[in-house]
Amino acid sequence: MVIKYDVKPLFAEPIFRCDISSAISTEQVNFIQKQPMVSNQANLISENLYLFEEPEMASIKAAVQEALDTYAKEVLCIPQQLYITQSWSLINNPTIGMHGHSHSNSVVSGSLYYCELPEPNANMVFSRHRGYQQLELSPDHQKRNIYNTTANAVEPKQGEVILFSSSLQHLVEKNNSAKLRYSIAFNSFIKGKLGSFHDVSELII
Repeated sequence: MVIKYDVKPLFAEPIFRCDISSAISTEQVNFIQKQPMVSNQANLISENLYLFEEPEMASIKAAVQEALDTYAKEVLCIPQQLYITQSWSLINNPTIGMHGHSHSNSVVSGSLYYCELPEPNANMVFSRHRGYQQLELSPDHQKRNIYNTTANAVEPKQGEVILFSSSLQHLVEKNNSAKLRYSIAFNSFIKGKLGSFHDVSELII
């Protein structure tokens, strides 16, 4: 007996990628790379956690904001605006990656690869799981698909900003090169009106 069945995707999780290299100057790259850094578990994080607020970063901030505006309007299709909250630079030394984590108090987070990436490239790896998993059901490695995969890897490119849901668990693979791996990370939140006045669920933020 042959069982007839149909499978369709129920939900999709977007990853938004946009090249903003035209907004990044050599002077800005030097400015970012000269930022004082401190230990951040395994890798390094800038002391300045509002990096995009520096005057030297104006063109980069504007380009990232344009990407967020497009994401809100064309992907999320919401009337509210996304705006950048905190922003910081990161350095992964050789043999160092970034532990799995998600971003609290943020709606959309992003990574910006503002300068040349070392080879071999270290991917961002996103997990479909957002919390503790009592049962670990791992699919056959040769049969992974959009319905059963537990993780997806994204290979970043120089000059690219990547936007994703802040609730997504993600990590960065180990830097297997002899060079430093530079990036900027940032969070965003929404402003505007939520809910309905007549349904007494209105909130203006």
